[in-house]
Amino acid sequence: MSDLGLNDVSPDVRDEPDGILRVAIHGEVTEDRARAVLGVIRRVAESGRDVLVLADMRHTGPLSAPARKVVTEGARAARIDAVAIIGASYSLRVVLTLLAKGVQMITGRHYPQQLFDTEGEAHTWLLARRDALRAGRRPDA
Repeated sequence: MSDLGLNDVSPDVRDEPDGILRVAIHGEVTEDRARAVLGVIRRVAESGRDVLVLADMRHTGPLSAPARKVVTEGARAARIDAVAIIGASYSLRVVLTLLAKGVQMITGRHYPQQLFDTEGEAHTWLLARRDALRAGRRPDA
């Protein structure tokens, strides 16, 4: 992991020692918060690092319409290698699944998002994807 100074960019993102970006938004996901998180993701992608995101949504509130637009545009433009989501409410799961499918349809690229019940399962999946990427294999194969 390289030191990109990411932990000071957004209070909602923590750069873990294993290279996983932990995103945990408490409360409403606003347009500004979504832009800040995507800014961190863009910075990691531009550095050449794997972009592995563990999104802890146990305390996440609603996703505003402007934030949904920012997330969709950001996901289309950024290189994201894997997103593991834990603790999302039913309504957030529906919205995030639809956003992922929309990005996949528009870009023609597989959008690597998976929903999990536990942090351990999510973490294991992200590390397996990282290992597959580094070995030159398609992680979803």
